[in-house]
Amino acid sequence: MKKSVLTRYRVMAYVTGVLLVLLTLGVIAKYLLDMDGAASFVSVVGIAHGWLYVLYLVFAFDLGSKAKWPVGKQLWVLLAGTIPTAAFFVERKVSREVEPLVMDDGPAVAKA
Repeated sequence: MKKSVLTRYRVMAYVTGVLLVLLTLGVIAKYLLDMDGAASFVSVVGIAHGWLYVLYLVFAFDLGSKAKWPVGKQLWVLLAGTIPTAAFFVERKVSREVEPLVMDDGPAVAKA
């Protein structure tokens, strides 16, 4: 498996995780703390998280299919982007497991 497959997944796991934590904090600020400006923050972050979560799904599915994961594991990784902070823990576990399967994307450039 190419290193870029794992890298794409890792980047999107972190982006999705950060946006979901921000969205959760925004919802708390909007509904529990009744803060001004929280509604627009939740709207913007919610839309960003939604679109980027779709990209996360594509990259996570690509990684899982190339790593030949069983369906249950694949579903758990796909759902990790919907549970606040879960994406961080699942990404770490997946990266450690998949790292031995990764090979470089291309030949190294020799320096003179």
